Amino acid sequence: MDTPLSPFSKAQLLPQEETLEILKNKGELFIGIPKETSFQERRVCLTPDAVSALVSNGHRVLIESDAGVGASFNNKDYSEAGAEISKDRAKVFSCPIILKVEPPSLEEIKLINPQALLISALQIKTQYKDYFKALAEKRITALAFEFIRDEDGAYPAVRQLSEIAGTASVLIASEILSNAKDGSGLMFGNISGVPPIEVVILGAGTVGEFAARSSIGLGANVKVFDNSITKLRNLQSNLGRTIYTSTMQPKNLLKALKRCDVAIGCVRGKNRAPVLVSESMVENMKNGAVAIDVSIDMGGCFETSEVTTHNHPTFEKHGVIHYCVPNIPARFSKTASVSISNIFTPYLLKIAEDGGIENSIRFDSGLKNGLYFYHGILTNKSVANWFDLDYSDPNLLIF
Repeated sequence: MDTPLSPFSKAQLLPQEETLEILKNKGELFIGIPKETSFQERRVCLTPDAVSALVSNGHRVLIESDAGVGASFNNKDYSEAGAEISKDRAKVFSCPIILKVEPPSLEEIKLINPQALLISALQIKTQYKDYFKALAEKRITALAFEFIRDEDGAYPAVRQLSEIAGTASVLIASEILSNAKDGSGLMFGNISGVPPIEVVILGAGTVGEFAARSSIGLGANVKVFDNSITKLRNLQSNLGRTIYTSTMQPKNLLKALKRCDVAIGCVRGKNRAPVLVSESMVENMKNGAVAIDVSIDMGGCFETSEVTTHNHPTFEKHGVIHYCVPNIPARFSKTASVSISNIFTPYLLKIAEDGGIENSIRFDSGLKNGLYFYHGILTNKSVANWFDLDYSDPNLLIF
């Protein structure tokens, strides 16, 4: 027979743990997706598959008519996925949550309801004070998807678009080299008995890595230049093979450029991309060589670069064909749209599961990193410093 425990026994005096459940009321989202109006922007934030996933979770999606046409998604695709289609642009912008690829214009901000949530790119280098003043007047909460970090500390949106830009730069160079574009008639490919083409890549970041990966896959000889030994080491590790790498030594770079058939510039800078290839270096390149300046959105790393468009993407200077289109992923709008949609969808579902953007930001530091406006208050120090504006620490506003 068991002896009953004394009320003063050790077992009774041990502290007992109690788990308190944090109640999160799942929210229902009402998302508006307007048609992009920025020059040559053909991407869309959500694919029909993503819309279907959101609608099946009890959320509403209102999409402007023909918003997905540029990415080869028609109204019927979205309608069958459960989205509501509207030709009324103002009605779409009146939704509580606005999803865009490009940041809204001042005219579009006027259509957004007060206290709305805006998720889009920020593109700080192209912005101006009036943009932030307009957001403040509407007391908008805004997230820049290029600033959102994942659990590894990386920037998923930037990496995804950089992967596309890196791979695309090689495909574009291959197209320009062909006779169909009045090129030199060279082919990317390791053909038996034919010397492979030479590719020089400036920058060992994500764009450079995927440009190198694609070039090697097609059989080209690749040389990568970067001033960061760590980046060069990581690139070789990620590629799983040893390739020619070098720091930006002018002699080595000039020698490589003289021999190359394709030069791809993909370096970044704080305010502007550094000019690594001077005009005299371009003059020494082969006639018919191709220069792809992926850094053109930050000023370009070739001294001879000039901004071009998707309609007229190339020009020739000193016998070298230059491709200097700022928004390369928009050329492959369907792939880019699927890529962006894959980033947006889990975050939207998480915001709903957490019961709103405030809870999500409170518990997700990576998502909080993308916050630059909270109910009309600027919360991003970089933006504040860039435009000489006052800001508040988001941790003091959300607790």
